[in-house]
Amino acid sequence: MDLKTFTSAIAQIAEEKGISQEKVIETIESAIAAAYKKDYGKRGQIIKASLDPGTGQVKFWQVRQVLSDSMVYSEEELEKLKAKEMESIEGKVKFNSEKHIMLAEAKKIDPKIEPGQELQETLEAQEDYGRIAAQTAKQVILQKIREAERETIFSELKQKEGEIISGICQRVEGGRVFFDIGKTLGILNREEQIPGEFYRPGLRLKLYILSVEESPKGPLIFLSRAYPKFVSKLFELEVPEISAGSVQIKSIAREAGSRTKIAVVSIQERVDPIGSIVGQRGTRISAVINELGGEKIDAIEYSDDPEKYIANSLSPAKVLEVKRLPKNKALAIVPEDQLSLAIGKEGQNVRLAAKLTGWKIDVRGPETAKETKETEKVKEVKKTKEVKEVKEVKEVKEAKEVKKE
Repeated sequence: MDLKTFTSAIAQIAEEKGISQEKVIETIESAIAAAYKKDYGKRGQIIKASLDPGTGQVKFWQVRQVLSDSMVYSEEELEKLKAKEMESIEGKVKFNSEKHIMLAEAKKIDPKIEPGQELQETLEAQEDYGRIAAQTAKQVILQKIREAERETIFSELKQKEGEIISGICQRVEGGRVFFDIGKTLGILNREEQIPGEFYRPGLRLKLYILSVEESPKGPLIFLSRAYPKFVSKLFELEVPEISAGSVQIKSIAREAGSRTKIAVVSIQERVDPIGSIVGQRGTRISAVINELGGEKIDAIEYSDDPEKYIANSLSPAKVLEVKRLPKNKALAIVPEDQLSLAIGKEGQNVRLAAKLTGWKIDVRGPETAKETKETEKVKEVKKTKEVKEVKEVKEVKEAKEVKKE
C-alpha cells in the first residue's frame, strides 16, 4: 500500500465531505471487514477490522457474545416457539455458534469474562480479495460516507436552528421553493413565504432556519421568510447595539409582506433604542425593509407602564389617553382626525398593536369615549339597582317563610 497516497486520499475525502478523518478511517475499516467476511468469513459471523494509517497494517477479529445457560432457549422451548405454544422470553436467544459462545468455553479463553459481554478472537489477516469482495467494500464505503455526511450536515444545521442563512433559489415545485444553502437543500413552504414575493432560480435571499428534522433520505431543513423572528434576526445583523446587548428586542408582531411592529428597549443609559434601530438617515431600517421587499416597519419604544406601552404601540397615531379596563382590555382615546390612522387599513394597526402588547385594545375618539363612559355608568347604576331589588325580594321571601314557621 502506498501510504502517502492513502493518507492524502483520506484527508481529501474528509475535507470534501466535511467529516473527520477518524470517521473516514472507521468507514474504511467497516469496508475491509465486509470484504474479509465475503471471501473468508462464514454466514452470521460478526467480523471487525482495525486499520493503522501509519503502517497500513490491518488486524481482524471475530466478535461473539458470551451466554449463560439461562440466556439460551432449550430445544423444548424452541419447539414450543415454532408451534406458537409460547411467546418469546425477554433476554433469551437462539444459540448460533458464529454469533454466540457459551460461558464455560469462553472462560477457557478469558477467565475474567462475564455473561453478556463480547469475546474478541483474533483472525488471520488476508491480503488477496476477490472482485465481489472488493465491490462489497466499495458499496460499504459509499454508504458509510453518505451516512456520515448526513449526520454532519444534520448536527451542523441543528445548531443553527433559529438563525439566518443565505440561500440560492434552485427550483419551484407546486408552491414549494427549494434553496441551496451549502451542503444541502432547504425547503420554503407556501405558508412560510412572504405573500406577493416572487421566487426565481438563481435568486439569492436570506432565510430563517425554522426547524431541522431527520428523515431516511437525509436531513430536512424547513426555512421561513414569514416568521416574525426573521425580522428580529435581520435587525441583529444590521444593528450592532442589539448584538452588543445595549438594545433589546422585547416583542414583535408581524403580518408578512404588509407591516411589522417591533418593540425595543435600551439596557444602557444614553443609548436611544429607536435611533439605533433606524440608523443614520434610516440606513439600518431601510436595509431590513429592502430585504423584506418593502414591508413597512414601525419601531416602538417598550415601556413597563402598560398605558405608555399601548400608546406607543399605536404609532404613528397620537394617543390622548389610555384607560385600563378589566380582563386585560384597554381603551385608547385618540383625536378624531387620528382615528383612522390609529385603527389602520382593515384594522391592521390596532390588530398589530394588540399582538405586540398582549392587550385587547379598543380605539375611540373623545366624543365616542365620553358616550361609552356615560353608557357604562348607566349600566353600572342599573346593575346595582337590579342587585338591590333582587336582594330586597329575597329578604321579604325569607321573612315570610320565618313567619309561617
